[in-house]
Amino acid sequence: MIRGWYTGASGMRAQQWKLDAVANNLANVEVDGYKKDTAVHKAFPELLMRRMDDDGVYRHPFGSGDAAPIIGKLGMGVELNEIFTDFQQGAMKETQSDFDIALDGKGFFTVLTPWGERYTRNGSFVLGKEGYLETKEGYPVLGDNGPLKVKANNFQVDKEGGVWINAQYADDPELMVSRDGNTWDQTVLLDTLKVVEFDLDRYLQKQGSSLYRATDISGEAQTMELNTRPRVVQGFVEASNVDPVMEMVQMIEVNRAYEANQKMVQSEDSMLGVLLNQTAKFG
Repeated sequence: MIRGWYTGASGMRAQQWKLDAVANNLANVEVDGYKKDTAVHKAFPELLMRRMDDDGVYRHPFGSGDAAPIIGKLGMGVELNEIFTDFQQGAMKETQSDFDIALDGKGFFTVLTPWGERYTRNGSFVLGKEGYLETKEGYPVLGDNGPLKVKANNFQVDKEGGVWINAQYADDPELMVSRDGNTWDQTVLLDTLKVVEFDLDRYLQKQGSSLYRATDISGEAQTMELNTRPRVVQGFVEASNVDPVMEMVQMIEVNRAYEANQKMVQSEDSMLGVLLNQTAKFG
């Protein structure tokens, strides 16, 4: 019976972890670029129950302790295995703002923070006080050659992440270049957005403010080549990939599972109380 307590308690604890993930997803359903968390659980190893002889002696023949017939399995509860991030693509939302940029496909923007480079899918950027393209928290967005300094209404981003500015605002007007045979009059290529990928992006660690940090398991960031990059779309942001209806259904399921485990613990407690009372009465 005491084992039943622990089995039920482990189920309640597992549902608490799952509820935390669901609640966090619902709280961030309107955050641009947010990726939902999913809690994964695993069962403790099951014990095999074997039939004993009529005289109560459990036989152990030489060389084997598994001679007695198996009559069933006994579960030992459940535990949290991991909470991983689902990087499924979110919907595109048009904003018509030059500072909003979305990635249509696998990859991450790179931003510079006091703790080093961090990575994000939230392309809702702003123009900083010093003229740099920044996140709303004030972290500069990086190109291949460093932070991007632009001017309002005087830059555009192509589908490969190239940042183009009017030639009159360039330090060196002779930098006129073209990409894929497309020549834009009076524009120069300032830099290219630094878009990176990881070997195992599901193991990136969230740091808040839509930022991710590389871990030993995810591997280090790898700058993506132009022909392998996701499509970059200016004037759009990527919405979160959270489906609020599905998350509400998950929350209802979690609450019911939690109540079922709670009732099991209460039943085990009641039966143990009856057993102790009866033992004391006839002892």
